[in-house]
Amino acid sequence: MDRSIKTGSTAPRLALAVSTALAGIALAGCSTSAAPRAEVSFASAQSALNKGQIDKAIGHAEAAVLADPRNPGFRALLGAAYLEAGRFQSAATSFGDALDLGDENPRTVLSFALAKIALGEGRAAIAVLDEYAALIDPADLGLAMALAGQPERGTHVLINALRANEATPKLRQNLAYAYALAGNWRAARVMAAEDVPADELDQRLTQWAAMSAPEYFQTRVASLLDVSPRSDGGQPQRLALANFPSQDMMVAEAAAQAPAEALAEATVEAPVAAPVASFADAFPAPSVETVDPSGSAGGVRYVSVPVVQALPAPDARPVRATRVAGASPQRRMAAAAPVAASTDKGAATHLVQLGAYDSKIEAERGWSALKSRFPQLKDHDVVITQAVVNGRTFWRVAAAGFGAMSAKSMCATIKSAGRGCFAYAATTPPPGAVDRSVRMAARSK
Repeated sequence: MDRSIKTGSTAPRLALAVSTALAGIALAGCSTSAAPRAEVSFASAQSALNKGQIDKAIGHAEAAVLADPRNPGFRALLGAAYLEAGRFQSAATSFGDALDLGDENPRTVLSFALAKIALGEGRAAIAVLDEYAALIDPADLGLAMALAGQPERGTHVLINALRANEATPKLRQNLAYAYALAGNWRAARVMAAEDVPADELDQRLTQWAAMSAPEYFQTRVASLLDVSPRSDGGQPQRLALANFPSQDMMVAEAAAQAPAEALAEATVEAPVAAPVASFADAFPAPSVETVDPSGSAGGVRYVSVPVVQALPAPDARPVRATRVAGASPQRRMAAAAPVAASTDKGAATHLVQLGAYDSKIEAERGWSALKSRFPQLKDHDVVITQAVVNGRTFWRVAAAGFGAMSAKSMCATIKSAGRGCFAYAATTPPPGAVDRSVRMAARSK
């Protein structure tokens, strides 16, 4: 439901429903004593956000996640609090965790994508937008794609929606901005003029032009969300989803641990050699895994509150739309009917293969270099696995502790840096693997 108030500016702005309009979560079926405490912390976090007390909301949301770490709604609320604080790295992690735990709400997807865009990881954002494209409003999808560095695709999505008789001020202004990001300023002016008064049109285009350079990716997202970016070391390590495996995962891990350790001790190290030159040889294409898009959203009902860019009021001077209730920009939270927490089917079930080397020593050195280049890996265990492909022995390096979506996102980030990478399920390792894996725990912060 749209809610608008008048402000000092009457220029319409773009509309992008990037909220994580969350549901209140009832913890029915939870047998632990942590459930009531988690629910209270969750409610306190929502209340603090509604009052504009962002840091306080983060504290309560972190407490809720710590008390019930596998609840996707709690993870998504924490992501929203981080996003409101301008902590994009932490927000991306929390929203990614929520998706891995089965949250398929379009606003969680959009928020995750925007956080990734703000970090300069446009390819990772595009990967998740493509994954959930069918669930996202085209007006939001098109603008998000444009912000992620693919304005031509974004304008195509928006034009198709416009041709489908879905024309709204929001859609037209999103298309105008996408045209601007694509460098088509003539089309941007024509489309923006549909809703922006003539005496404000130049100002609007000037604002867009000031943020149009590719290196201003964070500025564009921060402006769209009306937040101030903050230095962010990432989500606290104690909240990492990999710290809280599901019961099925723990059983499988325990069953595999003893033989894996015995084999690791019996491994004879090969002499030091140069890293493998051919990525294709060391990384045969894994089998294609089908992921059930129905997931485990669990029937969570959401209340949509479009936010950010304002739209003109009907038959009146345009007014700026803002988030609901009070001064804080995070009015995206709206409680709905309680539901049971979703059952996770994806967290920490996937690995990301990063490289292959001619010896275990070189593989360990390669992992150290990869962690230095990609800080996102520092909280993940490394799995070094021996493999034989076409008669040649390799030592593959993979990072563990990912869900299906976060694994794809991590690979997109690594590929954007020019390195090879692919994700695979722990139950279906790549061809050629020899049962001699070495697992090394990541160093704590």
